[in-house]
Amino acid sequence: MTETAALRTAPLRARAEIDLAALRANVRTLRAHAPGAALMAVVKSDAYGHGAVRCARAAVEAGAGWLGTATPEEALVLRAAGLDDVRIMCWLWTPGGPWREAIEADLDVSVSGMWALREVTEAARQAGAPARVQLKADTGLGRGGCQPGGDWAGLVREALRAETDGLIRITGLWSHFACADEPGHPSIAAQLALFREMVAHAEAQGARPEVRHIANSPATLTVPDSHFDLVRTGIATYGISPSPELGSPADFGLRPVMTLSASLALVKHVPGGHGVSYGHHYITPGETTLGLVPLGYADGIPRHASGAGPVLVGGKWRTVAGRIAMDQFVVDLGGDEPEPGAEAVLFGPGDRGEPTAEDWAQAAGTIAYEIVTRIGTRVPRVYRDAAV
Repeated sequence: MTETAALRTAPLRARAEIDLAALRANVRTLRAHAPGAALMAVVKSDAYGHGAVRCARAAVEAGAGWLGTATPEEALVLRAAGLDDVRIMCWLWTPGGPWREAIEADLDVSVSGMWALREVTEAARQAGAPARVQLKADTGLGRGGCQPGGDWAGLVREALRAETDGLIRITGLWSHFACADEPGHPSIAAQLALFREMVAHAEAQGARPEVRHIANSPATLTVPDSHFDLVRTGIATYGISPSPELGSPADFGLRPVMTLSASLALVKHVPGGHGVSYGHHYITPGETTLGLVPLGYADGIPRHASGAGPVLVGGKWRTVAGRIAMDQFVVDLGGDEPEPGAEAVLFGPGDRGEPTAEDWAQAAGTIAYEIVTRIGTRVPRVYRDAAV
């Protein structure tokens, strides 16, 4: 019996079930939205909490030609796991990072400024092999990336010189949207126009990138002019809508991949007027039953959802009663008496009437990205359909 099969049959305090068949279907759907471009499945932050190695393999099986991570360490883990026949790009670098290891692992690395170009070229000299470099343009997000104008011209010039010297290969030119999840926002057209200008400048100077890319999940779904050679899909890969105002996952042909559930640790009768959890922010309105859910903010359940987070128990929606604590929270069962060990579903695809990650995001005043990404390591990931 595999580890996953054993976990699925053993009683667990909690589990995050990961539907890899759904993930593969999402990748195929996203590829269909951008048929003229390759697809990068972004698996940063342990695949948004879903498990980087398993999800990366499933994405590649479904046709993702690239994988993306934030840190080089994340990318190196994928290579060490045997993901050798896929391009992997990493973009969040700090001085002194593992440039040589990245070169030797055949990673594509992002460069936003001169300090990074200097470090990667020196690492290439030491490695005796050229680095795969993608130059990042800041077209308006104001985070990473090189500013347009003289800064970009200088970075392109020095990168081309390093390419002539055999130290790097300019494999890509890229940028990132600020407001692609708000279709019609004026910054989208402005960033797209500036990206075209910055790409045109680099190519006029002699750059011959393999890929040009700016589209993230929302742009992949709603801004076809942004697809270029490659689209980078993050949260949509995991079946969560990047723009809930425009549509649910189903509206985009996506299916949520993670289902988070726990086993009730205790069910007990209490009288009316009974305080529940720290601070007694919830007082039972009458005689009732309480269920103890053994998950808390140490597991990634947002404390901001205290008194609001939805849970499915016994076919009914319940609401977190009082404060969410570090390891546990309480739901008012309204007199129902499920047995200890009964399933409490915090979120999933919604097929069984359970809440979704978006419902928890609304309860916590955040976005669904954060809900799935923050689920901690105390919660085992249990994979369905892992071998397909």
